[in-house]
Order: sequence, then structure tokens, then C-alpha cells
Amino acid sequence: MYEAVHAHPDGEATVARHAATAARHGYDGIVVRTRDALAAAGNGGGSTAADGDGSPVRDPDALREEYGIDVVDAVEIDADDPTSASGAVGNYRSDRTVVCVVGGDDALNRFAVEQSRVDVLVRPMAGGGDFNHVLAKAARDNGVRVEFDFGPALRETGGKRVRALADLRKLREIVDHYDVPYVVSANARSHLQLRAPRELVAVGEAIGFDAEAVREGLRGWGDLVERNRERRSEGFIEPGVRRGRYEEDGC
Repeated sequence: MYEAVHAHPDGEATVARHAATAARHGYDGIVVRTRDALAAAGNGGGSTAADGDGSPVRDPDALREEYGIDVVDAVEIDADDPTSASGAVGNYRSDRTVVCVVGGDDALNRFAVEQSRVDVLVRPMAGGGDFNHVLAKAARDNGVRVEFDFGPALRETGGKRVRALADLRKLREIVDHYDVPYVVSANARSHLQLRAPRELVAVGEAIGFDAEAVREGLRGWGDLVERNRERRSEGFIEPGVRRGRYEEDGC
């Protein structure tokens, strides 16, 4: 199971602190949504940076070695309109393993689910956004996963928490009815906001999920990572087809 986190400078904790906490919670990996949190591939300068306790901060390979947990480069695109979002997706698709687009209004929600280049529509219900059967069908047909953001249900109180749970219930009903692929996250901006899978299961049960459905949503991040790494590999031609030895040797 994987979690998807915001790290410094977008979040309040370094990738290293997220990785250490996620490993203690039993996760297999973290997807780092913040575009500048990890060193670019081949950037040796990022690999030498260290946290206050001497742990590596920005090098994914060093972090994997240190904490025994996968660290995945991703980007979360938070754009004002579909045109801006489209440009950003084009800029980052070839460079990042996972590409997410923030929704929350009808235009951005629609853009994200209609783009097979987008991996995840995140926070589709934020800011009064809606997710209906038309968007659900588009997400399913284009293989775009929809995020269940459990963060507000975990961190808000009173009426805000009640509304968050109501939005999640509505989203679950649509996603379940139309068999839409999905992921689950606590949307942590600090390592202190990370929650163990069993805590996310408790939130899921409050909106009608069973425990296995929540775990499936956490595994969904890892499934995306595995698929996209395969697609970015040199031997990949198309789903189910890889370059063989003779093609690689030029024979």
C-alpha cells in the first residue's frame, strides 16, 4: 500500500520525515505530490542534502535505501483553468511517474477525467465541486483514477466534517456504481498528518466502504507507479508488448 503526500516546500515536512513515518505505519511507498520536493534524475547536488537529523532529503534512491520504502516522483497540478492545466500536464508527463490534477470545479474535473495523460483527479469535491455520472463514465473510459481525500474527515470537526463525510459518501456511490478506478489518501502536508491504513479504513467504513475497498484504494497508488514505470522503461512498446532481445540488439 502507498500514500500520497505533500512535502517541503509545499508541505510542512521533508520527504525524509514522510518516508520514515510512512514506513513505521507499514506502507510500501509514498508518492510525493510536490514538484520540487525531490531532486531531478541525475542531479547529484540533491543527493547530498540532509535533514536536521542527517537523513537524506531529496534523493529518491537514498531515501529508499535509508527507510526501506519506495519514494515516487509525482506532480500535483493546481491550475486556474483547463488551458493552463493542459500545458502543465504536457510539461510534466514525460518527467514524472505520477501526474495528478486538482479538481474542485466542473471545468477542471471534466478536463482531468477526459485526459488519458492524467493519472489521478485529486480533490474533485473541494470548493463545492461536483462529480456526476458523466464524469464518472469519462474517468472509467480514460483510465483516470479519482481520489478519495480523507483529509477533511480526519482533521475537521463539527459541520465541516459532516459535509466532508457527505461529499465522500456521494462520491463513493457514483464511483462504485460506474466502476471508476480510484485511490485513497489522507492528503497529508505533514508527517504528523499521516495515518496508518487502519485509521483510513475507519473513515472509509463511515462512508460505506468496506475495509478491503479502502486498502484497494491505497494499493491503487502503487498500481499506478508500477504501470507507469513499465511504460517509461526502454523495453516498453505498448501494453502487453515489450521490446525483445533481437530488437534491442538491432538484429
